[in-house]
Amino acid sequence: MQRDSFKQHISGQFNAELEAVKNHLLEMGGRVESQVALAVEALLARDSGQAADVIAGDEEVNIMQVKIDEECSHILARRQPAASDLRLVIAVAKVTTDLERIGDEATKIARQAITLSEQAQSRSGSAEVRQIGRHVGLMLRSALDSFARQDEITAVDVVVDDDTVDSEYASAMRSLVTFMMEDPHNIGPVLNEMWALRALERVGDHASNVAEQVIYLARGLDVRHMEPTELRAHIQGNRNPEDRDTE
Repeated sequence: MQRDSFKQHISGQFNAELEAVKNHLLEMGGRVESQVALAVEALLARDSGQAADVIAGDEEVNIMQVKIDEECSHILARRQPAASDLRLVIAVAKVTTDLERIGDEATKIARQAITLSEQAQSRSGSAEVRQIGRHVGLMLRSALDSFARQDEITAVDVVVDDDTVDSEYASAMRSLVTFMMEDPHNIGPVLNEMWALRALERVGDHASNVAEQVIYLARGLDVRHMEPTELRAHIQGNRNPEDRDTE
């Protein structure tokens, strides 16, 4: 009885550690999601103060990444997880890297906001920034929600949606080039917005990477080099092997 109680106690501790590292990841995700939204707002409003807050907040994101990495290392060393538990630890470690890089992209946007705040107002691509900023923000939120619920269907939607963001980004670049050609005074501000849009496009890429890890977590399937249409067909056409094992 004492041995069984000890095993249950150890198992309970292990589950608590896994739940804690997952919650810390989602907390980090919420933080970088907020950073991106604030950076876009700062850019659109030419608000250097808010942009400076975003830049200062990047250190907190870095600290969160280090803490989660340490937790993952502890679990791997002490618990030697297997199967789905091992996939969770691996997925968390990879997702934290993408989240940290999203924080870096938010910082880049904030720096462009500061530069724009120091320039004279001119015709700009604010509409494009607002549209793509909203789009990648929704992608990131959906990716994090899918991770919390291990919702592979939503994760697939995020991966597929990245192609739409790429198309919107290409269209925005063409519009901004037109602005520069129409008036040389637009060149400076538009270049800053181009850099910001590039950062937003990268946020979409990282959100897609997070969603790919959700599919890996749910299925044990590496889909990083799978075409979106192939991925959707594969997920819809195949149930989770663990589900079949329970039948």
